[in-house]
Amino acid sequence: MTDRGFLAQLKGYGLTTAEIHFFRLDAPSLLQLFVWQDYDLAPDFPVLFGFLDHWRREIEAPLHSVRIAHDKLVRPTEWRAAHPILPLP
Repeated sequence: MTDRGFLAQLKGYGLTTAEIHFFRLDAPSLLQLFVWQDYDLAPDFPVLFGFLDHWRREIEAPLHSVRIAHDKLVRPTEWRAAHPILPLP
């Protein structure tokens, strides 16, 4: 069994977190916060924008702002030479 998130990272996806600030219709003076997290492709963020499109169509809560954080968790490692344990001839 392979983790869906790991497979997404191998395809270039990174972990994306969005802070979604919105107003509720029953309390329009209060600013609410919803945190969303999934694997997505920067800088286009098709998964996040698909979710935000769904939000605008289906949820009766006007958006105020969205703050995005993104990091690729799988990336090339740093390579550096190590000193040999035994002296070379």
